[in-house]
Order: sequence, then structure tokens, then C-alpha cells
Amino acid sequence: MSYWLRPLRFLAGAFSGASSPRQLALGFSMGMIVGLVPKDNLTSVLLLFLLASLKINLSSASLATLLFSWLTLLLDPLSHLIGRSVLLAAPLQGFWRWLYEMPLAPWTDFNNTIVMGSLILGLLLFYPVYRLTRPLFEKYTPLVAEKLKKYWIVQVLWGTEVSVVAGDVA
Repeated sequence: MSYWLRPLRFLAGAFSGASSPRQLALGFSMGMIVGLVPKDNLTSVLLLFLLASLKINLSSASLATLLFSWLTLLLDPLSHLIGRSVLLAAPLQGFWRWLYEMPLAPWTDFNNTIVMGSLILGLLLFYPVYRLTRPLFEKYTPLVAEKLKKYWIVQVLWGTEVSVVAGDVA
């Protein structure tokens, strides 16, 4: 049962004040990059590894990954144009050839226009998304936490003893 409650407890912990607005915004921005990049290559695995190894809020990163994975369907034409222009740039042809001859580089799918374009788009949007979401998390996280504290299931997920919560409800 705890296997099913762990993600919910993790999400409730995101709004409990355990994470700073900076960690929430960084998690959201990093999740945006992971959400934009197609998931069937070594690039996405490396991004997920980086996401898991940083001290950021994984709940906001998961939310952003889910949101931008759906949004990427609309952004694929733009990603294709960006990736195509970068991969076909004449001054970079020698670099791309050298990189492709490296042992693991072909598994990153960097030569795919959508993978390259979405990675560049995500990196370009990282700082603006961070600067946009940090004030939002600063403003709304305490408000959401106060609203969530009213529900006994959230108190259970935050780690309050079930008997104490049941005593308060009865």
C-alpha cells in the first residue's frame, strides 16, 4: 500500500513548505527540458539522471515533465526547424562528424532534428521559465498549503498519525 501512497505523499510534501520556491522553480524548469525532449534516447536518460541527482523538487519536475510532454506535440515543428538549422550549419559539420564517431554518441540521437531542436529550445527557455515560476511558487505555495491542511487525507500523507487525525475528525 505504501507503494501507492508514496507519490501522493511526495506531492503533498511539495506544498508543505519542505521545499523552497527556488527548488520548486528549478524542478519545474528542469522538468520542462525533460518533457520537451523525446524519451527514446540516451539524451533523455542523461537528463533524467541529472534531474534525479540535483537538489530540486521532484514533484514540480514531474508535473512539468507531464505538462511539457503533451505540449511538445505542438512544438515539434518548431523543434524540427531549430534542430535542422543547427545540424546543417556549415561551421559545425566537422564537430557533428567527430561527435557521431564517439562510442555512445549515436545513442543520444543528437542527429535527430527534433531531439536537437527540443533540447536547444528547452535550454533556451530554462532561465525564463525559472524566472517566471519562482514568484508564482513564492506567492501560491503557502496559500495552497493552508487550503490542503484542512483535509485529513493530506494530513495523513504529510505524516500525521492516523489516530490523531481520526480523533480530530470525530
